[in-house]
Amino acid sequence: MLGGNDLAGRTALVTGSSRGLGLLIAGELADRGCRVMLCGRDELALERAVRQLRGRPGEVAATATDLTAADAPSRLLDAVREHFGAEVDLLVNNAGLIQVGPLAAMQEQDFRRAHELMVMAPLRLVQAVLPAMRARGAGSIVMIGSIGGKVPAPHLLPYVAAKFALTGLSEGLAAELAPYGIRVTTVIPGLMRTGSQTAAEFAGRPGREFAWFSTAASLPLLSMDARRAAHRIVRAIETGRRELILTPLAKAAARAHGLAPATTGRLLTLTARLLPSAGSAPEHGVPGVRAAARHRRGGPLDRLTVLGRRAARSHNEPTAS
Repeated sequence: MLGGNDLAGRTALVTGSSRGLGLLIAGELADRGCRVMLCGRDELALERAVRQLRGRPGEVAATATDLTAADAPSRLLDAVREHFGAEVDLLVNNAGLIQVGPLAAMQEQDFRRAHELMVMAPLRLVQAVLPAMRARGAGSIVMIGSIGGKVPAPHLLPYVAAKFALTGLSEGLAAELAPYGIRVTTVIPGLMRTGSQTAAEFAGRPGREFAWFSTAASLPLLSMDARRAAHRIVRAIETGRRELILTPLAKAAARAHGLAPATTGRLLTLTARLLPSAGSAPEHGVPGVRAAARHRRGGPLDRLTVLGRRAARSHNEPTAS
């Protein structure tokens, strides 16, 4: 097993790290002396993230990249070599896209976008870092999945389908790469207070979808503090864990679905019935900041989502004007 100081001096690439959980994981790694390359699509958000992480023991740099582009892996690895003069020791595939709404309001392109970003892009990055890791006989790969990749939550089907595929890919990689000294950790978070509700996309009746999703992602009994989650993820990397399920609720849901899928299926059906319908004129692809603006300031939703909005400001997520 890795010791607590063994990450010092290692070179890490963390995708989706301009904000939210990725930014917090990058900070934990930099605190341990890792050289960390951030990546995301928004250059301004990356600049803010680098400033936020400045002054930690590990060096931090950033590269703006669209992970779905065919040349993204080569561009990222070239940037790592240029900035740090090293190959990637630790790859954290964290980038994601959350699309919230009923199936009736979703389009085929929503599933394709989710699969490309959360399955194919991680796969291409894994394939890019493997030759150097195999040559060294060492390396770490972390796949940030979701409880939605074990239990099919309604109104999140593009996300769920991609995360189920990512979970299977990650577990298969762990089995195949272990003989080469490469450790693969599958992380299964439950709901976390990252503030990512403002970066999600909403379909159907966006205001109503935003209300339930942002509430669930903000309440302490349902969601986990994102800083604590990032700390536990990095500890799992240090100790070489194969799987980490975060939050008691996520652990219970995964266990229940594995033992009694028919029962959990009925509960998920009931949940789907309680969620908003698509409406007579369903909308599509509404950003979270716009969906949030449809709710009155100081109303009940504001009071229920205080922690989520605080997390959004702290973790470099978009905030409603």
